Amino acid sequence: MYPDLKLFVAGEWRKTASDLPVVNPATEKEIGRLPHASKNDLDDALDAAESGLRIWSRTAPRDRSDIILRAAKLMRERQEEIAQSITAEHGKPLQQARMEVIRGAEFFEWDAGEALRTYGRVIPAAPGNKITVHHHPVGVVAAFSPWNFPMSQPARKIAGALASGCSIILKAAEETPAGAIHIARAFQDAGLPPGVFNLVFGTPSEISEYLIPQDAVRLVAFTGSTNVGRHLTTLASEHMTPVLMELGGHAPVIVCEDTNVDRAAISGAERKMRNAGQVCTSPTRFFVHESIFEDYANAFVKRAAETVVGDGTIVNVEMGPLANDRRVPALLQLVEDARDKGADVRTGGGPHGNRGYFFQPTVLTNVPNEAKIMQEEPFGPIAIINPVTSLDEAIQKANSVPFGLAGYAFTNRADYIDQMIDEVEVGNLSINTLEASLPETPFGGVKSSGYGREGGSEGIENYMTIKNVWHSSEII
Repeated sequence: MYPDLKLFVAGEWRKTASDLPVVNPATEKEIGRLPHASKNDLDDALDAAESGLRIWSRTAPRDRSDIILRAAKLMRERQEEIAQSITAEHGKPLQQARMEVIRGAEFFEWDAGEALRTYGRVIPAAPGNKITVHHHPVGVVAAFSPWNFPMSQPARKIAGALASGCSIILKAAEETPAGAIHIARAFQDAGLPPGVFNLVFGTPSEISEYLIPQDAVRLVAFTGSTNVGRHLTTLASEHMTPVLMELGGHAPVIVCEDTNVDRAAISGAERKMRNAGQVCTSPTRFFVHESIFEDYANAFVKRAAETVVGDGTIVNVEMGPLANDRRVPALLQLVEDARDKGADVRTGGGPHGNRGYFFQPTVLTNVPNEAKIMQEEPFGPIAIINPVTSLDEAIQKANSVPFGLAGYAFTNRADYIDQMIDEVEVGNLSINTLEASLPETPFGGVKSSGYGREGGSEGIENYMTIKNVWHSSEII
């Protein structure tokens, strides 16, 4: 079911002279050849996006919404085909891939509704004067999506851009291109005008450094690492181009003494291993009150060690491989550094099996602050569980990293909840649940985790400009 990989420019599919392999991370076998865009391809995409913008920005919001909804319906109907493609290129279990397809469709369905709600307003003024506020599409969007969610991450950016009336050039991840290709197919079949959505692949630095300085590009939308986000923000700032940045996290989990220990530990272990921990909102740094620390750690370790690891196409597999070969040595280095500095490796800690990019579900306890993993997001199936003496200490440790994307807490005390709402430095705080966001909720970070929001009624605002109009009826 893996698709034929092509670029999508000006409403047409194209191959190029240059291509590179796409590899199944569970088998290490090539499953496709991905064409890489040349500068001519990028110029064509820019021309197409400008032409598409002239059409799409003048298309009635109801008509834009209808096309987006038709495309989302096609994605739902093609769920199994898309999910099979995602599992083949990313490795995640097929059931999780199916869920991702639906989540991607939900982003489009939400923003299709938001397309109808880009309201302006009338500001009271003196007689003979009318002051109105208007929202307009910002223009051509250059968007960059990561490899960890091949369908839902591109969907966030495409949905916001199209709902607002913008055109978009998306550079999706070269390791996992199929999700974005399926989205492009759905929009082509739904009747999206040519040039409104363009999809390219290639060397990431070359594409970003070519597209971002272009006069036609009016917004840069990026999801990925903080280091790359800083570089793209600097590049965009040289041209006064606004950016929407959803960057890295290192999510804390505060477990208070009144928590149901087994339920909190089991849910934490299961969520930590979802997508092999390759999630920017993945719960990673668990700060557990000392009175329940051992019971919590034991329950967590037991459930983590029971995680069924294997090829995502096999029934009952809970965790697939890491998405690429770079992640295995990176995780090994973090584990060894923590061990050398005195951490306890309670389970896992190394590769799993002798084929594919598999890593064992890993739990570290009593990890000292000077260990690299306390400051660096592992982006893999590694959990850190440390004891704390109080909620104040837990909040201090939660806030001690430069990241602030998602945070979690388990407690039933209203005073604890109020304190954490006020003091935990994250863009998304979840209490007694490990769900971080929905299409209808704003999602984004603080500090080095970026700025701007995707989703919710706030999400579409990034893709629009505001024009204030003052009209006096008095003729001068």
